[in-house]
Amino acid sequence: MKLVERKIYLASKSPRRRELLRQIGVDFELMLLRSDGPRGADVTEEVRPDESAEDYVRRVANEKADYAFDLVRRRHLKPRPVLSADTTVAVDGAILGKPTGRAEAEAMLARLSGRTHEVLTTVAVRTHDFSDSITQVSQVRFATLSPADILAYCSTTEPFDKAGGYGIQGLAAVFIEHIEGSHSGIMGLPLFETAQLLRQAGLKLP
Repeated sequence: MKLVERKIYLASKSPRRRELLRQIGVDFELMLLRSDGPRGADVTEEVRPDESAEDYVRRVANEKADYAFDLVRRRHLKPRPVLSADTTVAVDGAILGKPTGRAEAEAMLARLSGRTHEVLTTVAVRTHDFSDSITQVSQVRFATLSPADILAYCSTTEPFDKAGGYGIQGLAAVFIEHIEGSHSGIMGLPLFETAQLLRQAGLKLP
């Protein structure tokens, strides 16, 4: 009789993804990939020339999943599903990643002010006999932000580890007039699509 796996490896350092997995009862072990170091990043998040937002987010999530799954095999760890994800924000075809400083965060929010943008998240899952990914795209409309709104928000720590320079689950929730899509996807892990992939990979969900 085949045993059903109940735990995964999570190849992500995002605390929001951990919270969302716990919300749907998924147990996990962290498998953190390097973002820097003497040998460089395990997976680069640099945008390639002429790469669309959807191609970008799909590539990065799948590369993370492939690298993490290879680590499981090389380290002879217990076989379990590996899950990775990547999220980006796009407006006018331009990809807005994580701001490198306050000035860039302010510029991003000014660009999003009073407009609708896309938030794209790809979830990728790997096992020894399963490999797939799903990309979820949501539309988010911001209210018109005053310079004071932007300065006040960027005086907090919220913008600096989030694509597009904001987090829907934090103070920036008051900026959002309307969303169309997945609230959890905008946070960084679309739960419907994640559950689909994990079930297909053999994970027992509550």
